[in-house]
Amino acid sequence: MIIPIDLRFLWVLRLLRLFRVFKFNRYSSALNLISKVVKRKKEELIATVFIMVFIIMISSTLIYYMENAVQPDKFPNIVASFWWAIATLTTVGYGDIYPITAIGKIFASVIAISGIGLVALPTGIISSGFMSEMKRDKIRTCPNCGERIDIEE
Repeated sequence: MIIPIDLRFLWVLRLLRLFRVFKFNRYSSALNLISKVVKRKKEELIATVFIMVFIIMISSTLIYYMENAVQPDKFPNIVASFWWAIATLTTVGYGDIYPITAIGKIFASVIAISGIGLVALPTGIISSGFMSEMKRDKIRTCPNCGERIDIEE
């Protein structure tokens, strides 16, 4: 109050201290394991994201052609149909936009069911990566002499 200097830069310095939290994974073996798995399975995860984007594009295009004539306010163009495709593929839909034709309902059901499997795909990739990484890091002892044996794959 006595010094007429703006001390907001001190708040910035305090905020910069939060970046120390990101160094936490150096000290945590679990976070280190997660980062190893994501780095090793990067190509597979990118492929699943590419497949998701491709399916979203195809499904938004198809639902536009199925539902635009009946609901031009809900499905005005393909880009606006992306919201429906993303919500239906990743969950069971948001509820604000939904198809009302028979073919649209059947298509939405197929997309919702396939979305369950598609969201589970990265989970399987990461869990198999965890298992292989844990096998790689596992150290055993020799039953005869008691020496440590590193498992090589």
